[in-house]
Amino acid sequence: MMVIEKMTLINLSGFDALDSKIIEALSENARMSMRDLAEYISMSAPSATERVRKLTDSGAIRGFTVDLDPKAFGYSLQAIVRIKPRRGQLQTVAKILVEMPECIECDEVTGEDCFIARIWLRSIESLEDVLAPLKDRSETNTSIVHKTTVRRRHPSVI
Repeated sequence: MMVIEKMTLINLSGFDALDSKIIEALSENARMSMRDLAEYISMSAPSATERVRKLTDSGAIRGFTVDLDPKAFGYSLQAIVRIKPRRGQLQTVAKILVEMPECIECDEVTGEDCFIARIWLRSIESLEDVLAPLKDRSETNTSIVHKTTVRRRHPSVI
């Protein structure tokens, strides 16, 4: 007869439910005052400040940011561009993407393509000009984002 013991889930990351609540609150509003955060997590302001400092010092919180609306700056379309550099062009293509102001995010991936980039465009007509530096150095496959179903979010921390 086999006996199966109940396994206890152990949090190996060292974070607890309070850390999770802090991260959730700051993810929603990075400008939240320590007093408001402390009230939200039912702690004193100095204790909340210390918790945030520890999360920052540990590298769990890498920074605080502003969430801009690209449309407010004239960018009306977002494109997902899959990029397959030609032989010997990997580093050159990577450099072009890093220096491309319209490229807001790019991942180097496995599979048929080497890069997947998110690019903001002012118009569909601007797509050709934006991708021109890549034209002789890679093959590209572009999809225009119709709607964002899931906005960038953080994984569960505990």
